[in-house]
Amino acid sequence: MTIRIRRGLELNQKGFTLIEVLIGLLILAVGLLGVAGMQLLSVRGNSSSNHLTQASYVAQERLEFLRGLSLTEAALSTGSPHSEGTTTISGTAFVRSYTVASEGSLKRITYTVTWNDGVNHSVTFVTKRAQ
Repeated sequence: MTIRIRRGLELNQKGFTLIEVLIGLLILAVGLLGVAGMQLLSVRGNSSSNHLTQASYVAQERLEFLRGLSLTEAALSTGSPHSEGTTTISGTAFVRSYTVASEGSLKRITYTVTWNDGVNHSVTFVTKRAQ
């Protein structure tokens, strides 16, 4: 009968070293930072789109109202800009104004809504009515 005694550890152990784990975590962290940056950009884009949608809705609604008025109404007088004040939607103030200009037998109505969410923005709609 032969007895073998093992001394020490085998050199053929499998597993990851601490350096390999740290390099893997570093790669994961860089990837997650990229995803976080895209998420932030997405939130900003959604907010900007929401403001543009709200401003377009306000402008289109008021422009349709003006189109329904008689051409002799004071609201459709040509000349200086007409201010319609400010309306606040979801915490953002939208400043509304329009101008009316005569172009031959037509009246041109230009409706503008401006707002500031850190940067000045505006949306403008134009329509023409026969006199």
